[in-house]
Amino acid sequence: MKQLIKNIVFLLALLLIGCGEKEEKKKEGFSVTRQKTETEKPASTPATEVTKASERIDLTNKGLGPVTSVTLNPEIDQAMASTGKEVYDKMCLACHRIGKKFIGPAPNGILERRTPEWVMNMILNPEQMVKEDPLAKDLLVEFNGSPMANQGLTEEQARAVLEYFRTL
Repeated sequence: MKQLIKNIVFLLALLLIGCGEKEEKKKEGFSVTRQKTETEKPASTPATEVTKASERIDLTNKGLGPVTSVTLNPEIDQAMASTGKEVYDKMCLACHRIGKKFIGPAPNGILERRTPEWVMNMILNPEQMVKEDPLAKDLLVEFNGSPMANQGLTEEQARAVLEYFRTL
């Protein structure tokens, strides 16, 4: 029994010595001592805010598709806008809601952010637009990978929808 107590005391002494302050021995070879400077930024810097694709303004991009030029009269063509509303209610309302984000972006104010050509090409040629147009690609990401469906509208119908968007 005395031998067991001696062994335990010996082990405790070794443990206490082992847990004491250790002096780190320098190893031979290459070493780098890095000092933090005042210009160094912390690793967790808050990310800068990035404008969402649906809010980004690009009035130069005409998109990809059949429409290369659209002339908007200063006055809104009410008959065309009315036709455009009918087409919009029938073909677009399932995914686009006025004044709020839904499956797709809200159409109101679109002509303050996009060219008329881009809007019409997105309506008429959404497949190519989401594959090749940078803004359409970003919209696809923003709206959870939900691509805009090609509703098979004619250029006249798309132009009427565009005129309706001018009234929103």
